[in-house]
Amino acid sequence: MAEDLLPGEAAADINTAGGSATTAMAYLQDEKPDADIVPALNLGDLDITTDEFILDEVDIHIQANLEDELVKEALKTGVDLRQYSKQVEAELQRIEQASIKDYIKESQNIASLHNQITACDSILERMEEMLSSFQSDLSSISSEIQTLQQQSVSMSVRLKNRQAVRSQLSQLVDELVVPSTMISVILDSPVTEQEFLEQLHELNNKINFAKELSFRETLACADIQDIVDRLKIKAVSKIREFILQKIYSFRKPMTNYQIPQNTLLKYRFFYQFLLANERTVAKEIRDEYVDTMSKIYYSYFKSYSSRLLKVQYEDVADKDDLMGVEDTAKKGFFSKPSLKSRNTIFTLGQRGAVLSPAELEAPILIPHAAQRGDCRYPYETLFRSQHYALLDNGCREYLFLSDFFMVAGNSALDLFNSVMGKTLSMFLKNMLTYVSDCYDSIAIFLCIHIILRFKAITAKRNIPALDKYWEAVLEMLWPRFELILEMNIQSIRNTDPQKLGVLDTRPHYITRRYAEFSSAIVSINQTFPNERTNTLLGQLQIEVENFVLKMAAEFPSRKDQLIFLINNYDMMLGVLMERAADDSKEVEGFQQLLRARTQEFIEEILAPPFGGMITFVKDSEALMEKGQLDKLRNDEVRITQLVRGFSSTWKQSVEALSQDVMRSFTNFKNGTSIIQGALTQLIQFYHVFH
Repeated sequence: MAEDLLPGEAAADINTAGGSATTAMAYLQDEKPDADIVPALNLGDLDITTDEFILDEVDIHIQANLEDELVKEALKTGVDLRQYSKQVEAELQRIEQASIKDYIKESQNIASLHNQITACDSILERMEEMLSSFQSDLSSISSEIQTLQQQSVSMSVRLKNRQAVRSQLSQLVDELVVPSTMISVILDSPVTEQEFLEQLHELNNKINFAKELSFRETLACADIQDIVDRLKIKAVSKIREFILQKIYSFRKPMTNYQIPQNTLLKYRFFYQFLLANERTVAKEIRDEYVDTMSKIYYSYFKSYSSRLLKVQYEDVADKDDLMGVEDTAKKGFFSKPSLKSRNTIFTLGQRGAVLSPAELEAPILIPHAAQRGDCRYPYETLFRSQHYALLDNGCREYLFLSDFFMVAGNSALDLFNSVMGKTLSMFLKNMLTYVSDCYDSIAIFLCIHIILRFKAITAKRNIPALDKYWEAVLEMLWPRFELILEMNIQSIRNTDPQKLGVLDTRPHYITRRYAEFSSAIVSINQTFPNERTNTLLGQLQIEVENFVLKMAAEFPSRKDQLIFLINNYDMMLGVLMERAADDSKEVEGFQQLLRARTQEFIEEILAPPFGGMITFVKDSEALMEKGQLDKLRNDEVRITQLVRGFSSTWKQSVEALSQDVMRSFTNFKNGTSIIQGALTQLIQFYHVFH
């Protein structure tokens, strides 16, 4: 369209004309003007007086115009710029006229465009009004949404509150309601039914809930209080009757009371219900149980203890059966006969088996079965059986009391003592009666270690109920054992060797008693060492050593004395090493004594046949140490006699020595060892002599 093309073309022509004019002005500045011609320069609106006019910028502008293609071409062809300027102006006027014609020609379209623009303006105005209305509507909707959101939050809070109230109210209503099933079961069902136990739990919960509501003064509580109280009374009555029947069943003869106890444990909640809701009835049941079981245990253990004593050995030690008492001691006419052999009092034998794990927790003895079999037992075996029965029943009773009556700590111990106290007192009384007249130290010591092991068993089971009883028994047994041991020590100290009958180099029966007794005590004492016992054994050993020396002094010859000492030391050492540890004090002490006396005896038996040679060797060694070897040259005659005598008699002397040693010592091994020692020493002396 003309209107679209005109502005661009006019602008191009104007730019072209402008460029040419600028180029012409630059050209005229470079040419020298004629004197007759006054150049008509049109410099435009230049203001050379202003401070803003900068010559550098004018130069840059002129230089840029000179670079234009049209200006370059005009300058090359030599066109007259004034003529060219007129042509440009004419061309501009032509174009202007053409442009006006185009505008006139398109006037209708322009008017139409103006009308369309006006219509668009009215439409846009209406759209602006609609959008403004929409904006106001949206702002009102936003406020409504905010209001709805606030209402929603408020409704959510109210819903949560109502739900919380509903859950509490529903729980309250559930707890308050007493169902007909509960009423019928509590009233009609036997207490042994599982359904009764379940409903009893529910009733207990309702009773506790009613108590809680009564503290809060809840009005609804009064609606159910009456029926709950009636159900509680009925349940308490039925439970009381059931438990008392079980307790009374204990009293029947030959009843295994553990069976009803297990039944009561199955229904332990009954007592818990009574304790929570009717303490008077609970105390009645507890007192009835304590009274019944106290009598049952007392009667059972009293009967059992008396029957056990009937199967005890008839021969028991008395005050005259001491270690230092001679076997030939005579008693008065009315005195009872002594044991067939006092050595059995001091010998452990098979009695120590009672401490083995298998025997310690073996089933208890049955007295009437032992009587039928005509069996007899030492006191420690009866003691073990009696106290194992006490341990077994005591542990079971303590656990039952703690579980059924819901007690612990000191309360459980007090309740246990209420049940078993009478029985334990009877045990201690019987023990005191026996111990005060007992002189069997091994039996007492075995009883002590039985108690120590039973004490460890109860500690392992975590049952403290019998701890005080064990301590009381030990406090009774330890002093008696120490007293008997001191009596034996005193008896050996007071022994008169001249009253012990015919002297004999064989081991003495008193030292054998000591060896058996000491080895028994040491072997028993290894598991639970006791320093007081070790001290007393040390005193006893000293007295026995003194006794052996006193007995040896009764022999006229030193040789017989040494034989007696060696036989006794060897016998005691052999017995001790058989039962006691090799590193015990007793073993070490007698080993030193035996070595010393054996060495002395070897020198004693070598002296008669080989004394000259031995004396010569010792004298010669002494002279050699002093550097006096010249004196030996004067003993040539003596040396010759010694050599001839040794060569002719050494075989017979060694044979006679061997026979004498074997006859003198009861222990073949010891005799052989002495012969070997004597021959070794003889060879050493002969080697030095040679």
